Amino acid sequence: MTQQGKLRASLVVIALLVVALVALVVKFVVVGSTLPAQDARVVVALEPGERALMLREMRGFVAGLQRITDGLARGDAKEVSAAARAMGTAAAHDAPVTMFAKLPLEFKRLAFGVHGGFDRLAADAAGGASREQTLGELSSILGGCVACHATFQVAAPPAAR
Repeated sequence: MTQQGKLRASLVVIALLVVALVALVVKFVVVGSTLPAQDARVVVALEPGERALMLREMRGFVAGLQRITDGLARGDAKEVSAAARAMGTAAAHDAPVTMFAKLPLEFKRLAFGVHGGFDRLAADAAGGASREQTLGELSSILGGCVACHATFQVAAPPAAR
């Protein structure tokens, strides 16, 4: 094989590797592991243990929201801040990378928006934000929750059901 032929072959191999890498990035960063749903939502297919982890986190959010609203009702900014901080971006780091790869980009965007919103709420509550400002932030965060639940559902893949 000539030097020019070797160069062409190398370029073809590099191009194929780049295409494969782009396909993997699109699959694991943008698309995730999704299926069409019976309703207008998208099914995010997770293994049973991953699904249980996600649902446990959502139940934790409901408990945290109760702590926040209780703290607001009692005027306890420290409780509001502590409850919100527990649901911030630090909590998102508990998700295994394999599960994270299965989540579509829009799901990740909404989830990080919610976690980041709790970080901001915690900081603002600790900084003396008014009850009205805190409720406004909480309403915005809950808008992200509503958007995610309206767009996605979480289920085990067909083979695991």
